[in-house]
Amino acid sequence: MKNEQKSIFAVILAFIVSIFVGKKTEEPAAPKPAEKPASYVPGKKTLVGVVGAAVAAILFQTVPIHEGEGRIGYLDPVGIATKCYGDTTNVVVGKAYSEAECRESLETQLIAHAEPVLKCTPVLQGKTNQLAAAVSLAYNIGAGAYCKSTAAKKFNAGDFAGACAEFSRWTLAGGKQLPGLVKRRAEERALCERGL
Repeated sequence: MKNEQKSIFAVILAFIVSIFVGKKTEEPAAPKPAEKPASYVPGKKTLVGVVGAAVAAILFQTVPIHEGEGRIGYLDPVGIATKCYGDTTNVVVGKAYSEAECRESLETQLIAHAEPVLKCTPVLQGKTNQLAAAVSLAYNIGAGAYCKSTAAKKFNAGDFAGACAEFSRWTLAGGKQLPGLVKRRAEERALCERGL
């Protein structure tokens, strides 16, 4: 026990002496910079860069739930060729898509819808829930339809509650009301109204 106390005392004494004598003690190594994800490509546009981390997190969580995942190209209920998470671009019906292709497709399409939403409703910048809801709506109805909508006009006029209420009007596909769209719009509207 006495030997252990002497060695602890010696370490403490050496440390105190080094402080007063000016002898530098070893500094801890600088932390390593955070590693980039495997999918990181320098200069590539990301959803986080377009809408911010909070909005991106909401969209990456909710849009796949609403859209479902179709790893094989298929025709949706109104006959539109679709793949992955509701992507209707460059679809080959019957072709199998990998998880990585579907994730990339999702981010690409979210960016393609977020940018016009921000351009036609700039008042949504910094409004996390409302922007996420608007991008989700645009992802489903198309950015052009969203930008011409009464919802977009009401957002720009500062009537956020009125704009959110407009989401409930978008429940038809091919002229028919679809239960899945009714549910989706209710969830998007609730997100849009959060924090108002």
